[in-house]
Amino acid sequence: MVLKHNNQLPNQHFRKQWQRRVKTWFDQAGRKKSRRVARVQKATRIAPRPVDGLLRPAVRCPTLRYNMKLRSGRGFTLEELKEAGVRAKEARTIGIAVDHRRRNKSQESLELNVQRLKAFKAKLIVFPRKSGSPKKGDSEAAEIASAVQFRGAILPVQQVAAAPEARAITADEKKQDAYMKLRYARSAARTLGAREKRAKDKAEEEANKKK
Repeated sequence: MVLKHNNQLPNQHFRKQWQRRVKTWFDQAGRKKSRRVARVQKATRIAPRPVDGLLRPAVRCPTLRYNMKLRSGRGFTLEELKEAGVRAKEARTIGIAVDHRRRNKSQESLELNVQRLKAFKAKLIVFPRKSGSPKKGDSEAAEIASAVQFRGAILPVQQVAAAPEARAITADEKKQDAYMKLRYARSAARTLGAREKRAKDKAEEEANKKK
């Protein structure tokens, strides 16, 4: 055999005994049952707390490609908790996740998560830590007696429609040329430095003439 050109050398291996190393999943049904039993046991263990765990904030996905979408974040910021009237140390004891590293970059995100916290607090039933007289912040006995374990998602994140509402185009908007407005704006931004320098030189020349 004559080898020509810069190609890969033939190196086929046909005796790898792949049947010994093939991956199988014959335990799928058993694993499914194990997961279901584990979920039931966890729900029983943490009752009457919600099955879904802690309340999470609504945050924007990172990068320009996905930032129009909302998803559940790691925890609420200290500023959001302060606006909602919840102490940071108290938050974890009543089922609210806290992330001290996160920062609010916009007023919109702050208001959205403050609303989530207030809605959660309005529906919250706080059990006393020990049997006896309830302390400040605990729910009333009637509410505690009627409490049931919540099994769904806690305040699921709803996507906010960011698109503007459709409307009719006005006569003034039809007269304007959007393409030329963009061209003028790009030109003004590109020649800003040169125009400022020209105006400065002209002002200096006028001042020298007056002298």
